[in-house]
Amino acid sequence: MEFLDLPPIVHVAGVVRLPGSKSISNRILLLAALAQGDTEVTGLLDADDVDRMLDALRALGVRLDQRAGSRTFRVYGTGGRFPVGHAKLFLGNAGTALRPLTAVLALAGGDYELCGLPRMHERPIGDLVDALRSLGADVRYAGTSGYPPLAIGKGKVQAGGSVAVRGDVSSQFLTALLMALPLAGGGTRIDVIGELISRPYVAMTLNLMQRFGVGVAHGDWRRFDVPAGAAYRSPGTIAVEGDASSASYFLAAGAIGSGPVRVEGVGRESIQGDVAFADTLAAMGARIASGEDWIEASSAGPLRGIDLDCTMIPDAAMTAAVVALFAQGTTTLRNIGSWRVKETDRIAAMATELRKLGAQVEEGPDWLRVTPPAALRPATIDTYDDHRMAMCFSLASLGGVAVRINDPQCVRKTFPGYFGEFKRLGP
Repeated sequence: MEFLDLPPIVHVAGVVRLPGSKSISNRILLLAALAQGDTEVTGLLDADDVDRMLDALRALGVRLDQRAGSRTFRVYGTGGRFPVGHAKLFLGNAGTALRPLTAVLALAGGDYELCGLPRMHERPIGDLVDALRSLGADVRYAGTSGYPPLAIGKGKVQAGGSVAVRGDVSSQFLTALLMALPLAGGGTRIDVIGELISRPYVAMTLNLMQRFGVGVAHGDWRRFDVPAGAAYRSPGTIAVEGDASSASYFLAAGAIGSGPVRVEGVGRESIQGDVAFADTLAAMGARIASGEDWIEASSAGPLRGIDLDCTMIPDAAMTAAVVALFAQGTTTLRNIGSWRVKETDRIAAMATELRKLGAQVEEGPDWLRVTPPAALRPATIDTYDDHRMAMCFSLASLGGVAVRINDPQCVRKTFPGYFGEFKRLGP
């Protein structure tokens, strides 16, 4: 399907059961593969990025059994030693697979090649590679320096000591080191250089590592100590939460289109930072309610523009940029510099597509300012092979205009059934 036409919508309401979190799914799969013992994983996301991790683990010799007709998998742990010592892995555009696997395989004692789609080869990884090399790992660039593809050999990484990594480009570099260092026996300190962005994703990593038996102490998010003798142990069974980033589109729809819209699978007990998007909607004037496993949004009158620090919700902040089309006044999104090294340059892409709908948009290195038009214009939205662009801009149809989404299949990366769920909320 080259495009999808969304008709004008004026009211939405209903309940959506969220698919599993991509970030949690890929972290759990890798931790379960590295653990001692077998792990039953329930609620695993069915989408491209998770398929790339599953393919990679199978290529590394990890046994994975799927329960018929479900997204429950039994992962047979390797105790940190992959059965296959030589492999070429294709990771698509899945940063949550390529970055942690780079660090883990650099400590695994084999020979590996990691590559992906052309856009993955434009996403920086130099800070992670520098950190791994400083520990004694053998990681080489197979193309452009600082970017995938990569070749990994048998390095000489030993337990103990310290390593430094930048925190202001991608939190996935720190997550990768945290997940990998127990393979070297732990006892290593990680120092973060600069401001750590996307802290909730690092907090998620620490939470899941703890559930697999490795607790990491940290001081003010600048120093992380992986304990000596650290080793992953299976928790037996673990469930994947619903995806909080995906929840943002439906909650926004409820706030814009009267609602109520309720999402199930994520709530007050979530370990995902993007649940804070509900607070953003509340600040813009929406009515929010929540429980342990659900959040609900509805309209409580006109929405208003806000000045938002997006450090804690880098992915869901994209949804706020489109909600700004429906708010009175100007909305400013700050601390979104990481958007520029995602699936596309999201600041530039977002500015371009918002202007098609009639908005006034200003952009900077790490900020975006959106002033809505008096009335939205019908538009054809380019998605840049970026799942979040496609899902975000579906919300524009709530402005009473027809919207065409080019390349709607790009949502396969994290939410293949998104447009079906979105349409189900309409009249």
